[in-house]
Amino acid sequence: MFFYLSKLVAFLFSPLTWVFVLLLYSFKTKVEGRAKKLRIAAVIVLYVCSNSFLVDECFRAWEPVTPDYDLMTNTYDGAIVLGGIGDVDLRLKKLNFGHSGDRLFQTLALYHKGRIKKIIFTGGSGSIEFPEKKEGIYVKKYLSSIHVPDSAMIFESESKNTYENAVYTKKILDSLNLKGNFLLVTSGYHMPRAMAVFKKAGFTNLSPYITNRSSGLRRFTFDHLFIPNPGALIGLDMLIHEWIGYLTYKLKGYA
Repeated sequence: MFFYLSKLVAFLFSPLTWVFVLLLYSFKTKVEGRAKKLRIAAVIVLYVCSNSFLVDECFRAWEPVTPDYDLMTNTYDGAIVLGGIGDVDLRLKKLNFGHSGDRLFQTLALYHKGRIKKIIFTGGSGSIEFPEKKEGIYVKKYLSSIHVPDSAMIFESESKNTYENAVYTKKILDSLNLKGNFLLVTSGYHMPRAMAVFKKAGFTNLSPYITNRSSGLRRFTFDHLFIPNPGALIGLDMLIHEWIGYLTYKLKGYA
């Protein structure tokens, strides 16, 4: 039930949903003068939510600042890589990597440098329509195809969200009696919730390794400050979804 409810809440809090509702109401209202105000409000919401500078500042305030592990020589017993890194192509039986595929590729670099002993991937299907799209299965297939040995891989492919990522992964590692220092690998915007949930699940020696950070250097160029950007709108939608997820997990005691 929680899984389905989270999808509904994400839709209701999407900036595009707000714009659509305002415009729809502007055509339905019978009150004189209200239609124009609603349309102006829709334009303002759309402009603000697609402003690159403002959205970038939101990401900057949310994403944690962590040590630069790439400049260190520390070694770890494993790296726990969170799913959501692509879309499963059921026809070709393979994973098409998306923006968050950086989670896996950064981890592979650490593995080949000898800084982590095991790649621990956790991720099933986050799709209501296609529950059979279990990422873990296809990530294992991919890693095997590039000759990562089975002894260096651990997979969890039943989880549907971050809470289940943490709980199911903890059970697997406990069953293997695998303890030590681990990296938690996920996207910058997702790290606050992920770290809170994994610590709540019982992970202690855990360090955050951030990939595909959304906030960059603070820019004051004309286009960044004033020109609407559809990419910023998509980013804000993703960030709002993460804020709601974090708050919901706090209220449910997951984090």
